[in-house]
Amino acid sequence: MAELIHECETKVKDAGGVTYRAAVYGKERADGTWEGWIEFRPLAGDALVLRTGQETSQPNRDALAYWASGLEPIYIDGAFSRAR
Repeated sequence: MAELIHECETKVKDAGGVTYRAAVYGKERADGTWEGWIEFRPLAGDALVLRTGQETSQPNRDALAYWASGLEPIYIDGAFSRAR
């Protein structure tokens, strides 16, 4: 089951003016490693939640949280493009 790992401060806006907040989610695999992806949730309205494919693979949850905490706004922008 997916877990919220980190809520990013970075917000992004689509061409229609909808603002989204990014959050990193992850889940543990059968071998104990973790995969992570980014979800974009609209701050208002009924726009769809957008999600990237797998963005990272980490050896454990702590490593995934560390990875997520270091994401720069430019990475979030690129992930938003991938999610659309």
